[in-house]
Amino acid sequence: MLYRLVIQNYAIIDELEVDFARNLNVITGETGAGKSILLGALSLILGERADPAVLFDKTRKCVIEGAFRVKTAQVQPFFEANELDLDDPVIIRREISAAGKSRAFINDTPVNLSQLQELSSLLVDLHQQFDTLELEKSNFQREVVDALAGHTELLQAYGKRFSQYARLQREMREMTALRDNANKEADYNRFLLDELLDINLQDNEIEQLEAEQQLLSHAEEIKGTLNRIYFQLKEDEQPLLQQLRQLQQSLQGLSAFHKDVPPIAERMQSSYLELQDLAAEVERLNDGVQFDGERMEQLNERLAVAYKLLKKHGVQDTAALLAIRDQLQEKLDGVLNLDDRIRETEKQLAESQEVLEKDAQKLSEQRKAQTAPFEAKVNDLLAQVGMPNARIRVDIAEGALQAFGKDTIEFQFDANRSNQFGPIRKVASGGELSRLMLCIKSLVARSVSLPTLIFDEIDTGISGEAAKQVGIIMKELARGHQVICITHQPQLAGKADAHYFVYKQLVDDKVKTGVRLLSQEERITAIAKMLGGEKPTQAALENAREMVTQ
Repeated sequence: MLYRLVIQNYAIIDELEVDFARNLNVITGETGAGKSILLGALSLILGERADPAVLFDKTRKCVIEGAFRVKTAQVQPFFEANELDLDDPVIIRREISAAGKSRAFINDTPVNLSQLQELSSLLVDLHQQFDTLELEKSNFQREVVDALAGHTELLQAYGKRFSQYARLQREMREMTALRDNANKEADYNRFLLDELLDINLQDNEIEQLEAEQQLLSHAEEIKGTLNRIYFQLKEDEQPLLQQLRQLQQSLQGLSAFHKDVPPIAERMQSSYLELQDLAAEVERLNDGVQFDGERMEQLNERLAVAYKLLKKHGVQDTAALLAIRDQLQEKLDGVLNLDDRIRETEKQLAESQEVLEKDAQKLSEQRKAQTAPFEAKVNDLLAQVGMPNARIRVDIAEGALQAFGKDTIEFQFDANRSNQFGPIRKVASGGELSRLMLCIKSLVARSVSLPTLIFDEIDTGISGEAAKQVGIIMKELARGHQVICITHQPQLAGKADAHYFVYKQLVDDKVKTGVRLLSQEERITAIAKMLGGEKPTQAALENAREMVTQ
C-alpha cells in the first residue's frame, strides 16, 4: 500500500505530504484546486516522462517520493532480477532538476525509467477515466477469467510444461536448420573425405616422402662424394689414416725425452680411432645409397597427389590435411547423430503436446464454466452503477497451444441492449470503461493480488442511486485492498475510511495547493457542500451526516 506521498515544487504545489489510510481513501475539492495535480505528481514515480515545465519554482528541483508497504513475495523477483536491495518500506523517488534532467531512485539506488515502471506496476494500478489500456489487453481479460476459475496450480503446471515444449520446439528448429545446411554440403564433404581417405596419409608422411625424394634425386652426387671421402681415408696410395698412424708412432718414440709428448701422442691416437669410425660410417652410408628409378616414380606420383590436396585445402603440411580429414568425418558423423537427435526430439514433442492438449482442454472447460456467471454478475453490477442497458459477453475461441492454454479470450460489450456486441476497445466510451473496470475488479479482487487501486473521477456523468452504488462497490473493494479515489460525488465521499480535502491558498502572492485529512465533522460539512452548495442547509448537513454514518 502507498502510505506516504511527498511532493516538492510540482505545478502549484510547493511542499506537500499526504499519509494515506489502508482501505478507502477519498480525495475531494473544488474544480481546479489541484486534485488531478496529485495524480500527475504520482504518475512521475510510476515512470511517466518528466516535463520541466511542471516546476513550481524554476530555481529548485522537483522531488516526488512515495513510500510503500509491500508483500515481499509480490516484489522480491523484481528486486532479485535487478540486483536491488529489498527493504520495507520501499521508497520510490523521482527528481527533476531546474535544467530538466530527470533521475529516479528505488531505496536510494539510481534506476532507469523502465525499471521504475516495472516496479510501480506491481505497486499501483492508476486508473483514470480514459486510461483503459489494461482492460483492453487480452492478457488482462484472460487473467480475469482465470482468477474466477481458480485453477492457479493447473495453470502454473501447464506453464512449466509449455516452457519445456517451447524449448524443444526451438531445439527442433535449430537442429532441422543444421541438418538442412549439413545435407546441402554432405555430398561435397563426402567427396572431399573420400579423397583424403583414398590417399590414406600417415602422420608426417609428406615430409618423409619429400626427404626420401631428395635423397634419391641426389643419390649419384651423394655416392660420389662418399666414395671419394672413403678412398682418401683408407684406399689412397697414402691414405690419411695410414699417415696419421705413422705420425702418432713418431710422437710415441719421443715420449721418453719430453714429458708433454705422451699426452699429445694419446690425442693423436684418439684422432686416429675417430677417423677409423668415420671411415666405417661413410662406407655404411655409401652402401645404403642406391638410386631406385621405380621407387622414385612411386614417390613422385604420391607426392603429386599430396601436393594437389595441400593446394586444394590451402594448407602446408600433413598434419593440417589429417586435421581436415577428421573435421570432415565429424561433420558427416554429426549429420547422422543429428538425425537421431531429431527423431528423439520429435518423440518428446509429441508426448509433451499430448499432455499439453489435455491440460489446455481442462483449462478451457474451466474458463467456459465461468463465463456465464461472470457475465451475469458484471451485468448486474453495471445496472447498479447506472448502466442498466449495458451488457458484457465473454468470447472464448480455441486456437493453437500457447503459454496459457489454447484459448483466445475477448470481452465484447453492448452499451444499449442492441445485441450488437463489439470488442471493448472499440465500442465503449471512457466513462463506460471506467465503471466496467470497477465492476470487473470488484469481482476478481478476492481472487488475485491487486496493487493499490487509484481511480480518477470514475463517477463522472453519474449521480443519485448510481453514484451510491459505485460507492458501495468501491467500499467493498477497499475491504481487502487500498483504494484511492478522486471524486465529486457525495455518495462516494461518504463511504471513505479517510477523507482528504484539496484546497488552494494564496501565500506570498502565489497560489499554492494544500491537502488536509478531514475530521468527522469536517467531512460532514464538506459532503454537505457537495450536496447543497457553499452554504449548506440543515437538511444537507443531516443528509451528509447520514451518508457518513451509514
